[in-house]
Order: sequence, then structure tokens, then C-alpha cells
Amino acid sequence: MAEKSFPSYEYEKAAAACGFTCVCGIDEAGRGPLAGPVFAAAVVLPPDCEIPGLNDSKKLTEKKREELFEIITEKAEAYSVASASEKEIDEINILNATFLAMRRAYEGLPVRPDKALIDGNKKPGLPCEEETVVKGDSKSMSIAAASILAKVSRDRYMLEMAKLYPQYRFEQHKGYGTKLHYEMIREHGISEIHRKTFLKTIH
Repeated sequence: MAEKSFPSYEYEKAAAACGFTCVCGIDEAGRGPLAGPVFAAAVVLPPDCEIPGLNDSKKLTEKKREELFEIITEKAEAYSVASASEKEIDEINILNATFLAMRRAYEGLPVRPDKALIDGNKKPGLPCEEETVVKGDSKSMSIAAASILAKVSRDRYMLEMAKLYPQYRFEQHKGYGTKLHYEMIREHGISEIHRKTFLKTIH
């Protein structure tokens, strides 16, 4: 059986040992959906800050993510959540829009980290030292915290959109390409918040 991995402060401590004084974790949520923005969060946690149950947001229930959101925003030294709109995704593509959201999250921090730990294998081009960590949300506490803030913020946004566009039932799928969502698009057409470049094959 595969060993369960939980995030730790290993990457943050390694950065501190190299002389970095402020390290943030950055992650995104919503690269895959057919509708809505892509969100990103940047989080600076105090050294060895204990947040029981913190893990990759995809491995947690919605209720647990909501609970952790409150704990993270209370305990973090600094945090910032930002997004890139569906129009920006269509204009510059999802990868570049994700990087844009990450840069906005970094720039929105009230402190200026000198190193960023970024989930994935590509660097968004921040004005500081960047280290990519594949599956970082299950390895680094800062990235895991960022994954929770990004995911919960995006889900909350899509619940608001569900009130504006009730016919698409965004509260059920949050914009992801589920069978139900495709059915609603075929029935009602594409809305203003759909990503047109993701739906070229829908007629």
C-alpha cells in the first residue's frame, strides 16, 4: 500500500537554511473547469505553525476545507487570494492566466517574500526566488495552505455565480465539465462566464 504523504515544513526550513527570510507557498484552483476564473493564493505561515488536518485541498471534504480556511487565515503571517477571469483565460490561455493569478496573489501580500514555493513544475515569473514543487500541496505546508485558500475562494465565487445563472446549476459542479454541466450548456447555451476556448466543440 502506498505510504500516505502529508505536508511538512521541510521545504520552508531548507529555504531558511539558505538564508531566505520570508517564504510563501503558492497554488491555484480551477484550471480545469469550463466556467469561471482561475484562482490562486499565496500564504506565509509562521515557522512550525501547527494546522492539524492540513493537506492537499483535493483530498479533503468541502466542510473540512471551509474549517481549515478559517484557521489558515487566522494563523497565517500573511495571505492573499487573486484570480484571472474567464475572459483573460480565453485571451492568453489557461497556463498564462494561471501565472497571472499567481503573480497577482504574490503582489497582494502585505509582506514581500524573497522566496516562493510553487505547486507544479512551471514558474510563473515572480520577482523573487522561485522553487517549483511537483505535488507540492501534499509536501509543503505553505503550498497546502495556499491550495485550501484558492479552492475555497473559487468554490464560494461559483456559489455566487449559481445565484446569477441558476439554469447551469453551478452549485453542484462548480463549473467543472460534468455530465450535468454539459447537458445544461447544450440546453441553455454558453453564458458570459463560460470559457469560450474550452467549449469550441459545443454547438
